Amino acid sequence: MKIDGTQVAAEVLAECAHEIETLKAAGITPGLAVVLVGEDPASQVYVNSKVKKCGELGLHSKKVAMPAGTTRNELLAVVRELNADPAIHGILVQSPPPPHIDEGEVVRAIDPRKDVDGFHPENVAKLVLEDPTGFVPCTPAGCMRLIAESGVTTTGANAVVVGRSMIVGKPMAHLLMAKGADATVTVAHSRTKDLAAVCRQADILIAAVGRPEMITGEFVKEGAVVIDVGINRVEDATKKRGYRLTGDVLFGEAAAKAKAITPVPGGVGPMTIAMLISNTIKAAKKANCD
Repeated sequence: MKIDGTQVAAEVLAECAHEIETLKAAGITPGLAVVLVGEDPASQVYVNSKVKKCGELGLHSKKVAMPAGTTRNELLAVVRELNADPAIHGILVQSPPPPHIDEGEVVRAIDPRKDVDGFHPENVAKLVLEDPTGFVPCTPAGCMRLIAESGVTTTGANAVVVGRSMIVGKPMAHLLMAKGADATVTVAHSRTKDLAAVCRQADILIAAVGRPEMITGEFVKEGAVVIDVGINRVEDATKKRGYRLTGDVLFGEAAAKAKAITPVPGGVGPMTIAMLISNTIKAAKKANCD
């Protein structure tokens, strides 16, 4: 079975639209600010898609585009302004910033109550402590929703997360082992000994290693659920744009063995924006209703 992330994202966004209507009827318009430093084409596409989706749903959105030469102090000043702006409930600084800017410092400068990416240390701590008042990173939250919508039971399942980043791998592991999910979790990575054997133990396999089609059929247990978080550009002369998008999973081989699998594109990707909107609504509620 192919897990249709586009369809599930549409369901999440429909729920969000209803919540937005309710908030606006009470005089509250959720607001999201997206800050982009530099002219990276992929980042520009991501930012524009987020701003567009806000417009479609009736959120207040603010795009702040800054040149690649922006200094640390200039960026931090913008973050402080957005922290103080009552019309903005969520702040996202598009990753990665130019090399001369410390991304960690920028994340720590964001008001944790507006950190809809879920990367501020306060929100990381709340995730580990299973405190529901924090914000969960959007991609792992989206993966959990896809797992739930596919009818997969996580309780007692063996889950393997391939990748240990703070953006996906580590928060994904915490969500899977949290009360209510109750999976037995192994976090693996590219240097794990006999990685294929480790992955074959998984009832739920999360691929978030950032290497195109690294997870082949050899890695997949018969009847497993495979969530492919990777999105990679691979040169392809047969394509008009000169490349194709692929995940971390070799889809055909894995799909032949998996009970359910997410495609790339059309799997996890649409969920990330949907969960960002959901987090922004949560931030607006917390700011005005708590």
